[in-house]
Amino acid sequence: MFEDSTQTPGEFQASWLIRGGHVQTLAGFFYWGGGPVPATETQRRHVVLDDGDQVVIHDDQPADWFRGAPVTLLVHGLGGCHQSGYMRRTAWRLTERGVRTFRMDMRGCGAGLRLAQHPPHSGRTGDVAAVLRDIAVLCPGSPLHVVGFSLGGNLILNALADGARLAQFNVASGLAVCPPVDLAHCSRSLQQGFSRLYDRFFTQILWQYLSKRRRENPEAPDVPIQRRPATLWEFDDTVTAPLCGFAGATDYYTRTSSGPRLNAIETPTLIIAAADDPLIPIESVTSFARSPNVSLHVTPGGGHLGFISRTVSAPDRRWLDWRIIDWIEKAA
Repeated sequence: MFEDSTQTPGEFQASWLIRGGHVQTLAGFFYWGGGPVPATETQRRHVVLDDGDQVVIHDDQPADWFRGAPVTLLVHGLGGCHQSGYMRRTAWRLTERGVRTFRMDMRGCGAGLRLAQHPPHSGRTGDVAAVLRDIAVLCPGSPLHVVGFSLGGNLILNALADGARLAQFNVASGLAVCPPVDLAHCSRSLQQGFSRLYDRFFTQILWQYLSKRRRENPEAPDVPIQRRPATLWEFDDTVTAPLCGFAGATDYYTRTSSGPRLNAIETPTLIIAAADDPLIPIESVTSFARSPNVSLHVTPGGGHLGFISRTVSAPDRRWLDWRIIDWIEKAA
């Protein structure tokens, strides 16, 4: 571990045995996939949203944390929750270093399944603002860092673009890992070649979520479906869009992709992306203009949320974890 805060992770170098975007992606999911649990007593908190729905945040507070010390909010990706491996690992790393960490379950996800009438989507910036509002009340004077993974990364970039709304919450920095900032581009890419397996995987996850939502929350709004969606685009077109007030998948993707809004972000923000990410084509990230406050770090390898490195890049091969810590410590 990096015991001295002046030390930083080296440039990412893929593990000799784990090379290529697909292998990195799968290894990132399965290798130490569950992640350690933060060495704190996690407190579950409910955040009430403007429409009456609630989301759940999981508060990991180090024993030595004090008022005014740094705080971080973590937001998961599609099909994830506070228990996702990358969420648990990052929270553990941060709490060990004295950073109070909140793991957010998106609306209707994780512990909040029965607390929301409406499903999550990548444009619910009001949910992020409500969570930040409550954290600011719990931690007055603390610099607040926001970290989003994959779809959660697109969500927090959208939230950061609404700078005026977040100004009152003492947001010090943002970090988005492998964000799909152009949802339409990513959706089309997932329907090609080997990536179609990921498309089917995530569509299956969303279908299971929808089925569970119908069982656990039968009074929630629903839509009639003629046949089971075969792709993410079909799911978003027949389920997400009508349930969330969009005209269709194209309208949803256009209105909730953060790429066109990157030039409006005023908070210091880092985007981490991999050139070989099989889910997020790198050109979909690099093609948008960014404000001077937004930095882009593209690694040659790493896949999607993988970044399993040689020990020269990170002592335990989890380069991404240490890159997040390095960013937060420098931004604090």
